[in-house]
Amino acid sequence: MKVVVLAGGQGTRLREETEYKPKPLVDIGGRPLLWHIMKIYAHYGFHDFVICLGYKGQMIKDYFLAYEAANSDFTIRLGRTPGIVYHGEHGEQDYAVTLTDTGVETMTGGRVKRAGRFIDGDLFAVAYGDGVADVDIGKLVAFHKSHGKLATVMAHRPMSRFGVLDLAESGMVNSFAEKPQAGSWINAGFFVFHRKVLDYLGGDECILEREPLETLAREGQLVAYRHDGFFFAMDTYREHKQLNEMWNSGQAPWKVW
Repeated sequence: MKVVVLAGGQGTRLREETEYKPKPLVDIGGRPLLWHIMKIYAHYGFHDFVICLGYKGQMIKDYFLAYEAANSDFTIRLGRTPGIVYHGEHGEQDYAVTLTDTGVETMTGGRVKRAGRFIDGDLFAVAYGDGVADVDIGKLVAFHKSHGKLATVMAHRPMSRFGVLDLAESGMVNSFAEKPQAGSWINAGFFVFHRKVLDYLGGDECILEREPLETLAREGQLVAYRHDGFFFAMDTYREHKQLNEMWNSGQAPWKVW
């Protein structure tokens, strides 16, 4: 099953880093965020990736073109019969990574539509290139197969960023909860789709989270997989620091491998 990773956005709220590189290449513990996302999927046996490029996409191409040399010892033969022999294993064995330019201004639905030519089989996964979770991808895919609908989205109830007050009319505080779990479920950006979902997608201006998912929901073809574990989306420099602090402390819940 192909895993489509949306890696083309401009990451404007993280300009401290994305001024110089695409958000999926921002380092977490010395490795790009994209590497972490791919490791989650690979842990559950999904090694076939389609990376949708846009903003500074050439940097992501360069990262993968140099990957073997950057992560392995090697012997290089120079001269008339040049060649390289890599020594040892770096842990990312049997990955297939397709890098496709989906346009700088293309929206999320348009990127998935453009990636459609690389999708074979009935099912494919989609993931945003800026979020990590400790979700069991195998169970997510099995859940999708069990309900028989066209689309599954991972739903998550995030923690509130602020303390929540329950106030009486008089202004007295009936209760106080510091950063409780929110009541509403959100789209956490881990999807499983039947390939028929591609028919719901328009051109480059198509936003996946608007008309396509709204239409699928109206038609009873969108089902939520509730994930009560860890999920974290990196949108700001503060969140970038938080992810690095978790990784460096050895408390990175998304490290399932």
